[in-house]
Amino acid sequence: MEHYLSLKDIDSLPNWVAEAKSLKANPLHYKSLGAAKTICLLFFNNSLRTRLSTQKAAMNLGMEVIVMNFGSEGWALEYGDGTIMDQGTSEHIKEAAQVVAQYCDIVAIRAFASLTDREKDEAEVVLNGFKKYAGIPVVNMESSVGHPLQSLADAITLSEQNTKEKPKVVLSWAPHPKALPHAVANSFVEMMHLQDAEFVITHPEGYELSPEVTKGAKIEYDQEKALEGADFVYVKNWSNYKDYGKVLNQDPKWTMNAKKLGNAKFMHCLPVRRNIVVADEVLDSSQSLVIEQANNRTYAAQIVLKKLLEGLNNKTSNTLKTEK
Repeated sequence: MEHYLSLKDIDSLPNWVAEAKSLKANPLHYKSLGAAKTICLLFFNNSLRTRLSTQKAAMNLGMEVIVMNFGSEGWALEYGDGTIMDQGTSEHIKEAAQVVAQYCDIVAIRAFASLTDREKDEAEVVLNGFKKYAGIPVVNMESSVGHPLQSLADAITLSEQNTKEKPKVVLSWAPHPKALPHAVANSFVEMMHLQDAEFVITHPEGYELSPEVTKGAKIEYDQEKALEGADFVYVKNWSNYKDYGKVLNQDPKWTMNAKKLGNAKFMHCLPVRRNIVVADEVLDSSQSLVIEQANNRTYAAQIVLKKLLEGLNNKTSNTLKTEK
């Protein structure tokens, strides 16, 4: 594996989940794997779980960690080819990515969607710019359209908590005062396509995700009907896709409460707005898995970094053999 940009980079989700659970049981088993290796975490947006869990995962593997809040500390980057840089940008991605690559062996990047230009967001200019010019492995710590570290952690959590051969899993939209990206929902849907489960997406009409993402998934506009018999309910807000980035519905009837949840386990990526997205009675109950999901973020990141380090070490070993 050269990069971890989406779930498509996983050759076998069940195998990865099993290996991540093994790492969770013995986090320091591969402590020597990352010796003399450095990872650089670049944040173009704020973070709590992603920053701390990825840093912890790297430390568990013996790596050195450099962290930079690029959005507030770095120069504004230009991404276009042939651009005359006489406006607000100070440095081109061509130079920036190559410079960063001199300081580390792996670079991990977090860069949210602008929610103003769908075409530009879907082009993933930040992530793909580093992939093109850095020449080292790139990890997606949440991009414009995907959050594959979160969805991998969600897969680990489902595996740990599931007791049925084919559980029913529901992804339910929730109200939110701000326009939020589609990344978490997109990657969760992508992950569920790889699961042996009954999967349903529920949201108000007009809040469909990208049809490329949801192709083949069942969509139910009646939330209560969708929730019937659910074993797991993943609640998440996302802004409008067609009327891109707009908030057209803040209906409090979509807030998740104990009555609607029933006997299902509750999931959310965090952070979450209490009593807007979900009621206190749900978050504070034994049915809530949000803290365990956050814990599994470390082992999702650790299995990704382990795979990349193994690839780097094999490459180095092959180079030495060739030189001999």
